[in-house]
Amino acid sequence: MTTPPTPRASRQARVNLIFIGPPGSGKGTQAVRIADRYGIPHISTGDILRAAVKAGTPLGRQVEATLAGGGLVSDDLMTDLVRSRLQQRDAQNGFLLDGFPRTVSQAHTLDELLGGAPLIVTMLSVASDAIVNRLSNRRICEACGITQSVFVGSEGENEACPYCGGRLVRRQDDAPETIRRRLENYAAVAEPLIGYYHERPSFATIDGLQRPDDVTAAIAAHVDRQRILLADRLRGVE
Repeated sequence: MTTPPTPRASRQARVNLIFIGPPGSGKGTQAVRIADRYGIPHISTGDILRAAVKAGTPLGRQVEATLAGGGLVSDDLMTDLVRSRLQQRDAQNGFLLDGFPRTVSQAHTLDELLGGAPLIVTMLSVASDAIVNRLSNRRICEACGITQSVFVGSEGENEACPYCGGRLVRRQDDAPETIRRRLENYAAVAEPLIGYYHERPSFATIDGLQRPDDVTAAIAAHVDRQRILLADRLRGVE
């Protein structure tokens, strides 16, 4: 269940928000909740790329092997993808980016794309061992696409989706060995990216191992504080 924005926060015009965190930190789940709360599009670069692979588009064929091996797609390709997506009408009043930026180069590019517009940064912190356990027990329904967890030790492939009855399958990049490679790739670029944003007043670290509702509440509180501070600064300028 989502919580409506506070009256004061709802008067603020634009929310530009990014999530930083390793694969499996809960960014996708929280992004859907937060995007719905503020009426902005949830732009998941991972979802866009996986959909392209499934559809067999030129982009999908270009990145399929990289995703299957747990690698990172090139900065140039990701930047072009995001630039195009942010130009769409639904992103003109704000957006929530999930999966971008992943490098300092991408962060510089995003700042240029925003042209000085404020950016709220949230980092979800979860230990690597917890992520391996979490993602190893994650399955996606072939029919409805809903992601869910299965019992520890279950193969999941023979289980039915509780929502639509479709077959639950493990995502190709959720095999334990692939997860570890993804985490290693993430760690190699995450430290400088976190350093790039860490001193900004709009940066906050959230414990991703809390109950999902508590994580949502913590993120929303951070966003609301930043929006109010921005509104106060703008009123001061006026």
